[in-house]
Amino acid sequence: MYVCMHNWMRPEPIERTIERLSSLGYDGIQIMGEPRKYDWQAVKAQLDKYHLKCFGAVSIMLAGRDLIHQDYYYRQMSIAYVKECLDMVGALGGNMFTLVPNEVGRVTPRATPELEWEWAVEGVRACAKHAQQYGIRIGLEPLNRFETNFLNRHDQAIKMMQDVNEPNVGVCLDAFHINIEEADPYQAIRATGKHLVDFHVADNNRRPPGEGTWDWAKLIATLKESGYTEGPLTAEFVVPFDRSPLGAQMEDAGTEASAEELKFIRDHGSDLMSDAQYTKHCDAAIKHLRACGA
Repeated sequence: MYVCMHNWMRPEPIERTIERLSSLGYDGIQIMGEPRKYDWQAVKAQLDKYHLKCFGAVSIMLAGRDLIHQDYYYRQMSIAYVKECLDMVGALGGNMFTLVPNEVGRVTPRATPELEWEWAVEGVRACAKHAQQYGIRIGLEPLNRFETNFLNRHDQAIKMMQDVNEPNVGVCLDAFHINIEEADPYQAIRATGKHLVDFHVADNNRRPPGEGTWDWAKLIATLKESGYTEGPLTAEFVVPFDRSPLGAQMEDAGTEASAEELKFIRDHGSDLMSDAQYTKHCDAAIKHLRACGA
């Protein structure tokens, strides 16, 4: 199996991210969905230099990016944002895009369930049609109930996939989220089966694989049994910072984040960490995944 990693968890020059992933033995990256942040040609050149693949990207659904917003113009703006992300993935040679349909962190409805569902289906379909020109598959990702009140389980994502009814739409599952929301996470993987586009990896406590209670050998074996053998395992751990007297002193991050980026990271219970701390977690993640059969 391939192992790649998201890069939204530590804003830094993309050159440093790519260099780190290469040095630790990762196969590639899933670049954060901020297409105006990057020079696409320069990123592609860096990936080629280090012999890494851009597998795809993930939507960063900040406030205002919401396919089920009650304001029509916000929905249209959100579709335009996703299309720009898809253009970037196409330019970088990727073939998948993980999509959370609505704003992350919003857990209250904006309209009736029927109307929100209709808006989501309409928006995802428009994005899927745009993605088809690049051969990109879209994976609808359910999140836990504390991050969204919309898609929380695999069966909901499959239902939306069916209603969108475009051949390049599937499902992305995340080990952290399915551990919270699914009655049987392994069965959720089996039931998703051939529709699985991407699989995100973090332990039950959202730390790197191996630092929680997940049985990673069993999980990886279940993925393979379900037919998920060619897609990547995409590291997306979010290490919490202990702000109590029990916590270790925070090291200087040596990097900066925009106000929106920092809020997004802190809303996930983390913060900016030093290059050395982050590299240590990245190294631990891939070593554990490989030891468990990835």
